[in-house]
Amino acid sequence: MSTTLVTDHPAWVMPQGLNGEALRVVEYKGVPWLAHWQGVGLVLRPLGTDDAEAPTITYTSAIMLPRQREQDRLAHALAQLGTVARLTTPDLWDSITSAIFHHFGRARQGAALYRRWCATFGRSHDTFAGPLAMPPTAATVLHLSDEGFDAIRLRFYKPLLRAAARAYVDNAEEWQALEPDRLFKALCEVRRLGEWTAAAAVADYTGDFSLYPHADRALRTRALRAQPDLDLPKDDAAFVALWRSWAPDRVELHTLTLFTLTWGAHAVTYS
Repeated sequence: MSTTLVTDHPAWVMPQGLNGEALRVVEYKGVPWLAHWQGVGLVLRPLGTDDAEAPTITYTSAIMLPRQREQDRLAHALAQLGTVARLTTPDLWDSITSAIFHHFGRARQGAALYRRWCATFGRSHDTFAGPLAMPPTAATVLHLSDEGFDAIRLRFYKPLLRAAARAYVDNAEEWQALEPDRLFKALCEVRRLGEWTAAAAVADYTGDFSLYPHADRALRTRALRAQPDLDLPKDDAAFVALWRSWAPDRVELHTLTLFTLTWGAHAVTYS
Protein backbone atom coordinates (compact mmCIF):
# COMPACT_ATOMS: atom_id res chain seq x y z
CA MET A 1 0.00 0.00 0.00
CA SER A 2 1.35 3.43 -0.96
CA THR A 3 2.01 6.37 1.37
CA THR A 4 0.70 9.83 0.46
CA LEU A 5 2.05 13.10 1.87
CA VAL A 6 -0.60 15.69 2.71
CA THR A 7 0.52 19.22 1.83
CA ASP A 8 -2.34 21.11 3.48
CA HIS A 9 -0.02 23.66 5.11
CA PRO A 10 0.83 26.58 2.77
CA ALA A 11 4.56 26.37 3.61
CA TRP A 12 4.92 23.30 1.37
CA VAL A 13 6.51 24.12 -1.99
CA MET A 14 7.19 21.98 -5.05
CA PRO A 15 10.10 23.64 -6.88
CA GLN A 16 10.42 23.27 -10.60
CA GLY A 17 13.00 20.74 -11.68
CA LEU A 18 12.47 18.39 -8.72
CA ASN A 19 9.94 16.14 -10.48
CA GLY A 20 7.11 16.68 -8.02
CA GLU A 21 9.20 16.57 -4.84
CA ALA A 22 7.96 18.74 -1.96
CA LEU A 23 9.91 20.85 0.53
CA ARG A 24 9.17 22.72 3.72
CA VAL A 25 11.18 24.24 6.58
CA VAL A 26 9.89 24.07 10.16
CA GLU A 27 11.42 24.98 13.49
CA TYR A 28 11.38 22.52 16.40
CA LYS A 29 12.89 23.31 19.78
CA GLY A 30 14.92 26.14 18.32
CA VAL A 31 16.35 24.10 15.43
CA PRO A 32 15.25 24.59 11.80
CA TRP A 33 14.50 21.38 9.88
CA LEU A 34 14.19 20.77 6.16
CA ALA A 35 11.40 18.34 5.30
CA HIS A 36 11.94 16.71 1.90
CA TRP A 37 9.38 14.46 0.23
CA GLN A 38 10.94 12.46 -2.58
CA GLY A 39 7.84 10.62 -3.73
CA VAL A 40 8.32 7.54 -1.58
CA GLY A 41 9.05 8.92 1.88
CA LEU A 42 9.55 12.04 3.98
CA VAL A 43 13.12 12.82 5.06
CA LEU A 44 13.91 15.34 7.83
CA ARG A 45 17.30 17.04 8.02
CA PRO A 46 18.37 19.59 10.69
CA LEU A 47 19.90 22.77 9.27
CA GLY A 48 23.12 23.93 10.89
CA THR A 49 23.48 21.04 13.35
CA ASP A 50 23.81 17.25 13.34
CA ASP A 51 22.36 16.52 16.77
CA ALA A 52 18.75 17.51 17.39
CA GLU A 53 15.40 15.97 18.21
CA ALA A 54 13.27 15.67 15.07
CA PRO A 55 9.69 17.01 14.75
CA THR A 56 6.81 14.55 14.52
CA ILE A 57 5.61 12.82 11.37
CA THR A 58 2.24 11.10 11.78
CA TYR A 59 1.01 8.18 9.68
CA THR A 60 -2.71 7.45 9.40
CA SER A 61 -3.92 4.26 7.73
CA ALA A 62 -6.98 4.02 5.50
CA ILE A 63 -8.06 1.15 7.76
CA MET A 64 -9.28 3.79 10.22
CA LEU A 65 -11.78 5.32 7.78
CA PRO A 66 -15.42 4.91 8.86
CA ARG A 67 -17.28 2.32 6.82
CA GLN A 68 -20.92 3.00 7.61
CA ARG A 69 -23.27 2.58 4.66
CA GLU A 70 -24.02 6.29 4.17
CA GLN A 71 -20.45 7.31 3.35
CA ASP A 72 -18.88 4.01 2.30
CA ARG A 73 -18.47 5.22 -1.31
CA LEU A 74 -16.47 8.22 -0.12
CA ALA A 75 -14.34 6.05 2.17
CA HIS A 76 -13.70 3.63 -0.68
CA ALA A 77 -12.41 6.46 -2.87
CA LEU A 78 -10.30 7.98 -0.10
CA ALA A 79 -8.75 4.60 0.68
CA GLN A 80 -6.83 4.90 -2.60
CA LEU A 81 -4.51 7.29 -0.74
CA GLY A 82 -3.19 4.34 1.26
CA THR A 83 -1.44 5.66 4.36
CA VAL A 84 -1.39 9.44 4.82
CA ALA A 85 1.84 10.97 6.13
CA ARG A 86 1.70 14.41 7.70
CA LEU A 87 4.39 16.62 9.20
CA THR A 88 2.77 18.08 12.29
CA THR A 89 3.54 21.80 12.50
CA PRO A 90 5.78 22.04 15.59
CA ASP A 91 5.44 25.82 16.01
CA LEU A 92 2.09 26.92 17.46
CA TRP A 93 2.61 30.48 16.25
CA ASP A 94 3.06 29.20 12.68
CA SER A 95 -0.21 27.25 13.04
CA ILE A 96 -2.07 30.33 14.28
CA THR A 97 -0.65 32.47 11.48
CA SER A 98 -1.51 30.04 8.68
CA ALA A 99 -5.01 29.52 10.12
CA ILE A 100 -5.65 33.28 10.05
CA PHE A 101 -4.73 33.50 6.37
CA HIS A 102 -6.71 30.34 5.56
CA HIS A 103 -9.87 31.52 7.28
CA PHE A 104 -10.03 35.09 6.06
CA GLY A 105 -8.88 34.46 2.49
CA ARG A 106 -9.90 31.92 -0.12
CA ALA A 107 -7.72 28.82 -0.13
CA ARG A 108 -5.29 29.85 -2.88
CA GLN A 109 -5.39 33.51 -1.91
CA GLY A 110 -4.72 32.67 1.74
CA ALA A 111 -1.76 30.47 0.84
CA ALA A 112 -0.31 33.18 -1.42
CA LEU A 113 -0.67 35.82 1.32
CA TYR A 114 0.94 33.53 3.89
CA ARG A 115 3.95 32.98 1.62
CA ARG A 116 4.25 36.69 0.87
CA TRP A 117 4.12 37.40 4.61
CA CYS A 118 6.87 34.88 5.31
CA ALA A 119 9.08 35.99 2.42
CA THR A 120 8.85 39.68 3.41
CA PHE A 121 9.13 39.60 7.19
CA GLY A 122 9.95 36.00 8.11
CA ARG A 123 13.04 33.93 8.80
CA SER A 124 14.69 32.55 5.67
CA HIS A 125 16.80 29.38 5.53
CA ASP A 126 19.08 28.33 2.70
CA THR A 127 18.39 24.89 1.23
CA PHE A 128 19.65 22.94 -1.79
CA ALA A 129 16.56 24.22 -3.67
CA GLY A 130 17.02 27.85 -2.65
CA PRO A 131 15.83 29.91 0.36
CA LEU A 132 12.66 28.82 2.19
CA ALA A 133 10.95 31.21 4.61
CA MET A 134 9.10 30.73 7.87
CA PRO A 135 6.69 33.25 9.45
CA PRO A 136 8.02 36.24 11.39
CA THR A 137 7.98 35.62 15.13
CA ALA A 138 5.13 37.00 17.22
CA ALA A 139 7.55 39.49 18.78
CA THR A 140 8.53 40.70 15.31
CA VAL A 141 4.87 41.19 14.38
CA LEU A 142 4.31 43.42 17.41
CA HIS A 143 7.07 45.75 16.19
CA LEU A 144 5.92 45.97 12.56
CA SER A 145 4.72 49.40 11.49
CA ASP A 146 1.38 50.12 9.83
CA GLU A 147 3.33 50.91 6.68
CA GLY A 148 4.94 47.46 6.77
CA PHE A 149 1.56 45.74 6.68
CA ASP A 150 0.21 48.12 4.06
CA ALA A 151 3.24 47.68 1.78
CA ILE A 152 2.33 44.05 1.08
CA ARG A 153 -1.43 44.67 1.06
CA LEU A 154 -2.19 43.11 4.44
CA ARG A 155 -4.08 46.03 5.99
CA PHE A 156 -7.12 43.81 6.65
CA TYR A 157 -5.00 41.26 8.52
CA LYS A 158 -3.15 43.83 10.63
CA PRO A 159 -5.51 43.84 13.69
CA LEU A 160 -5.91 40.05 13.53
CA LEU A 161 -2.18 39.33 13.47
CA ARG A 162 -1.38 41.94 16.11
CA ALA A 163 -4.04 40.64 18.51
CA ALA A 164 -2.87 37.04 17.99
CA ALA A 165 0.79 38.04 18.41
CA ARG A 166 0.13 39.89 21.67
CA ALA A 167 -1.81 36.93 23.08
CA TYR A 168 0.88 34.49 21.96
CA VAL A 169 3.73 36.48 23.52
CA ASP A 170 1.78 36.62 26.79
CA ASN A 171 0.59 32.99 26.85
CA ALA A 172 2.81 30.82 24.63
CA GLU A 173 4.44 28.77 27.38
CA GLU A 174 1.08 27.95 28.99
CA TRP A 175 -0.61 27.18 25.66
CA GLN A 176 2.11 24.78 24.51
CA ALA A 177 1.52 22.62 27.59
CA LEU A 178 -2.24 22.23 27.03
CA GLU A 179 -4.09 19.21 25.69
CA PRO A 180 -5.79 19.82 22.30
CA ASP A 181 -9.31 20.48 23.66
CA ARG A 182 -8.07 22.92 26.29
CA LEU A 183 -5.81 24.64 23.77
CA PHE A 184 -8.81 25.16 21.51
CA LYS A 185 -10.74 26.81 24.35
CA ALA A 186 -7.77 29.02 25.20
CA LEU A 187 -7.37 30.22 21.61
CA CYS A 188 -11.09 30.92 21.36
CA GLU A 189 -10.62 33.52 24.10
CA VAL A 190 -8.18 35.54 21.99
CA ARG A 191 -9.83 38.71 20.75
CA ARG A 192 -10.65 38.63 17.02
CA LEU A 193 -9.48 35.04 16.53
CA GLY A 194 -12.77 33.10 16.72
CA GLU A 195 -13.64 29.40 16.91
CA TRP A 196 -12.97 28.61 13.23
CA THR A 197 -9.40 29.93 13.28
CA ALA A 198 -8.73 28.41 16.69
CA ALA A 199 -9.89 24.98 15.51
CA ALA A 200 -7.78 25.12 12.34
CA ALA A 201 -4.70 26.16 14.32
CA VAL A 202 -5.13 23.39 16.90
CA ALA A 203 -5.63 20.72 14.23
CA ASP A 204 -2.47 21.84 12.44
CA TYR A 205 -0.39 22.05 15.63
CA THR A 206 -1.57 18.85 17.33
CA GLY A 207 -2.36 16.76 14.25
CA ASP A 208 -5.85 16.01 15.63
CA PHE A 209 -8.27 16.65 12.76
CA SER A 210 -11.31 15.67 14.80
CA LEU A 211 -10.97 19.29 16.00
CA TYR A 212 -10.75 20.78 12.50
CA PRO A 213 -13.43 23.38 11.56
CA HIS A 214 -15.65 21.01 9.60
CA ALA A 215 -17.64 23.90 8.15
CA ASP A 216 -14.60 24.67 5.98
CA ARG A 217 -15.82 24.81 2.37
CA ALA A 218 -12.62 23.09 1.26
CA LEU A 219 -13.80 19.93 3.02
CA ARG A 220 -17.01 19.79 0.99
CA THR A 221 -15.22 20.64 -2.23
CA ARG A 222 -12.65 17.88 -1.83
CA ALA A 223 -15.24 15.32 -0.70
CA LEU A 224 -17.09 15.96 -3.96
CA ARG A 225 -13.88 15.66 -5.96
CA ALA A 226 -13.29 12.26 -4.41
CA GLN A 227 -16.91 11.13 -4.84
CA PRO A 228 -18.84 13.46 -7.22
CA ASP A 229 -22.28 11.92 -6.69
CA LEU A 230 -22.42 12.66 -2.98
CA ASP A 231 -25.49 14.64 -1.90
CA LEU A 232 -24.03 17.17 0.55
CA PRO A 233 -25.94 20.00 2.27
CA LYS A 234 -24.97 23.54 1.27
CA ASP A 235 -25.82 24.88 4.72
CA ASP A 236 -22.77 24.87 7.01
CA ALA A 237 -24.51 23.62 10.13
CA ALA A 238 -26.31 20.84 8.25
CA PHE A 239 -23.06 19.73 6.61
CA VAL A 240 -21.18 19.65 9.91
CA ALA A 241 -23.97 17.60 11.51
CA LEU A 242 -23.93 15.13 8.61
CA TRP A 243 -20.13 14.88 8.55
CA ARG A 244 -19.93 14.15 12.26
CA SER A 245 -22.76 11.63 12.06
CA TRP A 246 -20.72 9.74 9.47
CA ALA A 247 -17.84 9.47 11.94
CA PRO A 248 -19.15 9.57 15.53
CA ASP A 249 -15.90 8.07 16.82
CA ARG A 250 -13.13 10.65 17.31
CA VAL A 251 -10.46 8.58 15.55
CA GLU A 252 -12.76 7.99 12.58
CA LEU A 253 -13.66 11.70 12.44
CA HIS A 254 -9.95 12.59 12.42
CA THR A 255 -9.25 10.06 9.67
CA LEU A 256 -12.20 10.99 7.46
CA THR A 257 -11.35 14.69 7.70
CA LEU A 258 -7.62 14.26 7.15
CA PHE A 259 -8.04 11.94 4.14
CA THR A 260 -10.60 14.25 2.54
CA LEU A 261 -8.32 17.26 2.91
CA THR A 262 -5.44 15.17 1.56
CA TRP A 263 -7.42 14.34 -1.59
CA GLY A 264 -7.13 17.95 -2.69
CA ALA A 265 -3.63 18.73 -1.41
CA HIS A 266 -0.96 16.06 -1.64
CA ALA A 267 2.44 15.53 -3.15
CA VAL A 268 3.26 13.16 -5.99
CA THR A 269 3.58 9.56 -4.83
CA TYR A 270 5.69 6.98 -6.63
CA SER A 271 4.85 3.32 -6.04
